[in-house]
Amino acid sequence: MQYEICVEGHLDEQWQVMFEGFEIKHTFTTDHHPITMLVGSLADQAALYGTLSRLRDLGVALVSLNPV
Repeated sequence: MQYEICVEGHLDEQWQVMFEGFEIKHTFTTDHHPITMLVGSLADQAALYGTLSRLRDLGVALVSLNPV
């Protein structure tokens, strides 16, 4: 399944290595706060939870998670 994970701030392109298989896109919220969208496919729910745990461990604040 493919997901769009939005987090606070603009992550550097170097994060691409940590989130292999995800495309990193930078954008802004409607009130002009920077966010990063990680868009990519995950094999199953366990992989999704692993990705979310990695973000948590890195101290990255989750904004939203959407299946696409």
